[in-house]
Amino acid sequence: MEDISNEKDVFEPMMPEMSDDAIKESNEKIAELSKKGYQLLKESEFDKAREAFFQILDIEDNNNYALVGLGDTSRKENKFNEAITFYNKCLSFYPSNNYALFGLADCYKALNQYSKAIDIWQQYLVHDDKNITVITRVADAYRKIHEFKKSKELYLKVLEMEQDNPYALIGLGHLSYDFKEYKDALGYWTRIYDLNLENVDIRVLTAIGNCHRKLKTFEKGTFFFDKALQRDPKNFYALFGLADCYRGMNQQLKSIEYWNKILEIDPRNKVILTRAGDAYRTTGNYDEAVKYYTKALEIDFDIYAAIGLALICKCQGKFEEAVDRFKNLIRNDPRNSRLYVDLAECYSLMNKKDEAIKLLEDYLRNDGKNIQIRNLLERLRK
Repeated sequence: MEDISNEKDVFEPMMPEMSDDAIKESNEKIAELSKKGYQLLKESEFDKAREAFFQILDIEDNNNYALVGLGDTSRKENKFNEAITFYNKCLSFYPSNNYALFGLADCYKALNQYSKAIDIWQQYLVHDDKNITVITRVADAYRKIHEFKKSKELYLKVLEMEQDNPYALIGLGHLSYDFKEYKDALGYWTRIYDLNLENVDIRVLTAIGNCHRKLKTFEKGTFFFDKALQRDPKNFYALFGLADCYRGMNQQLKSIEYWNKILEIDPRNKVILTRAGDAYRTTGNYDEAVKYYTKALEIDFDIYAAIGLALICKCQGKFEEAVDRFKNLIRNDPRNSRLYVDLAECYSLMNKKDEAIKLLEDYLRNDGKNIQIRNLLERLRK
């Protein structure tokens, strides 16, 4: 029998072979469209860039430049799942394409899928294990998923490769701050400031200010928050930092100035309304304090605003009303020792020492080691 296994199927369409000139012309066209697409992408002309990349795919199916370009376009538009599809298609044909790996990992990072991002970046590092940008991204991702030891190791590895790398210093600062190692965080972030001075990122300025806030070196903190405000007069973190530093320095009027600047921008921020109320109360301006606490409570319940109103009653000698307010607060928050202290002091001021003592003794049955309660009870028993 005649072997026809190598014969062409008569129904198979004949595919004309491209001449060398046609191949050359096709490659030149692809190169031209690719260059055009990436330039348009750089100019944020996303629709036109996408059109150029699709034109490449009309010439050559699965062209890696086009697929990565389409992924990059979608990623720039924050269409991360769409971008992932293009990057994965590219990687199915070109598994080692670093641009596709980099883009894919960045998409997973943007979607808060840090473990997936780490896996992809690790694949990238197989081909380029000295890439500092990728190593710092992996360190950042480990920090996000609370793998702090691995994160720190990678940040330190980056500093061995490039002394004073800003991304590693920033990352180490965040790690230290999260562990309440404020002096260490201050050291890392101050190093970035020293290297850049006038051009330092505003977030570094507020981060340094926050370290000083936590360390209670408030005056030093105001210097950095002030510098941040010179860059951006409405920066929330700088305004908050200054208000809190002046509060810590017991300069309540200055503190009020900055709380109110925040409220000009965000008038329904109940936390700031309560902070401003506290500052007015501390200065003895009870009428203004009541206004701010009341505004906060109209937005939503805020225990600190409610405590503030009770404390004003106590300071004004309205002990019966203060007692009622503190009792209501205790019903909702029975483990808050501060409320028991204030209520006991009200009873004491009303010459109801026995009730104050009983209140504190009842509290100590559940929290016998509370020093503040024990000390107050000891004073009342004398």
